[in-house]
Amino acid sequence: MPSYTLKDLKNDQTWDIICSYEELQTILDEMPNIKQVLAAPKIVSGVGSLQSKVPAGFKDVLNRVKSGSAKSNTIKT
Repeated sequence: MPSYTLKDLKNDQTWDIICSYEELQTILDEMPNIKQVLAAPKIVSGVGSLQSKVPAGFKDVLNRVKSGSAKSNTIKT
C-alpha cells in the first residue's frame, strides 16, 4: 500500500499514513482540517557495498593479482 503525508492545518502537524487511495479520500472528506501534502518519495538505493555484489570468480582473480604484487599493494579482497 502507498504512503501518504497528511497535515493538520489547525496545529501545523504532519504525519505519514499507509492506506489505500479510497481510505485516504474518506479521511480527507471526514476531516476538513486535514490536507494531503506533497512529499519527496522515499526511495532506497545503493544498499550494500560493491564488495558484497561482486561474483566469487572475480574475487578469485583479485586474490591471484594480490598474491603476485608487491607487499605495499592496496588491493582489498
